[in-house]
Amino acid sequence: MFSLFRDSPEFVKRKSTPFSPPRVTLADVRLAVPKHLYEKNTFKGCMYVARDVLCAFVVYRLGWLIDPSTCALVKRFGMSSTISVLVQWTLWLCYWYAQGIILAGWWCMAHEAGHGTLSNHKWINHVVGFSLHSSLLTPFYAWRASHHAHHKATMSVERDENYVPRTRKDYTLPPESVAELADYHEIFEDAPLYTLLRLLIMQIFGWPLYLFTNAMGSPRHPRGTNHFLPSSAIFEPRQRNYILASDVGIGLMGLALYLWTCQVGFTNFLKLYFVPFMCVNHWIVMLTYLHHCDPTIPYFRRRQWSFLRGAISTVDRPLLGICFPGLAFGLSHRISHHLFSSIPFYNQPMVTEHIKKVLKDNYNYDSTNSFRALYRTFTQCCFIEDDGDIVFYKNKDGQPARVLAADALEDVPVSKDLTNLRRDMLSNPSHSLIASI
Repeated sequence: MFSLFRDSPEFVKRKSTPFSPPRVTLADVRLAVPKHLYEKNTFKGCMYVARDVLCAFVVYRLGWLIDPSTCALVKRFGMSSTISVLVQWTLWLCYWYAQGIILAGWWCMAHEAGHGTLSNHKWINHVVGFSLHSSLLTPFYAWRASHHAHHKATMSVERDENYVPRTRKDYTLPPESVAELADYHEIFEDAPLYTLLRLLIMQIFGWPLYLFTNAMGSPRHPRGTNHFLPSSAIFEPRQRNYILASDVGIGLMGLALYLWTCQVGFTNFLKLYFVPFMCVNHWIVMLTYLHHCDPTIPYFRRRQWSFLRGAISTVDRPLLGICFPGLAFGLSHRISHHLFSSIPFYNQPMVTEHIKKVLKDNYNYDSTNSFRALYRTFTQCCFIEDDGDIVFYKNKDGQPARVLAADALEDVPVSKDLTNLRRDMLSNPSHSLIASI
């Protein structure tokens, strides 16, 4: 049990090992993956979607039985009202947990549809992705646009779209040469309860805040940037009609929820939809945050960034795959997904096994309990320096968890990396990482 509160051996080893960028090339990694894993199976992809939809429907129907069943325990079997209430709320907690995870699986299936991995037929990906994301009040096309931009520049300080770290200057900290411990503690050291409150706010409201205000997004975008205005800086002019379509989808879902609430009552709306919806927000923020933020994982600036370096500077974690396989496929194999986002999600576990043989020590895995890792990342990943081509998060004492190796800053042929990537995609579309790169 105490291992739940400890850092994993992988994390400890990575923390104590000076970082040196990988010497393998993108071509080396691509050659390690058998071509048959790129193949998409429409029937198989749609069956996963059908499974998730069926699971949600069954759990939803069971949710309607909770209150009548607990009332029957009192009326028919003479159970005390106190025990009945305890049973009732225990069952509701189970419902919220199960439905929240299942609907997070919906979100993952829509995410895969956004990458076009459900089917070779574009219309199937569009219909499924638009329907599932709209039902979770997520703007499918708007999110897809920013997410593709994130894939093009993962872990780039200048160009990434998600979880971009703030710098010393952003927090108005003194220069490192003159800063004292008190300067850092004044900004970053909070009482444990306040830290927990901030963490809960991020977990509950982080996703809508990102959509509405670009919170934790790229700081290069101006104030007012969001995922609902077609004129937002996130989007290109050619994408604006799609952004409007996303808004229409959310509007229709909002109308459907309003009409349904008028029929079943506000209490049932809260219990059956709203609480699971908030749980989805929690799972998505938690899992994506942990994949992209870690004290031992580097960020790169322009001279040292490359597609390969950015893609493998994420972290694979076990997460909740044991509880629901959809999350294992959708979110647990993040490195392979960033390298090969056009490979179907159900093949990603096999891709991971192949690329591990090539990446070796550059494959980042962390078996730390997810909630322990969440608290560790939230409290230790405070800021990065304003300069430096390869940087790590620093903690509330102004110290990094990891240092660079002596040979870490050798030049990387970034332009060649991207040129070869684009050329490969044009010559072989089935190997495309992102169709729009």
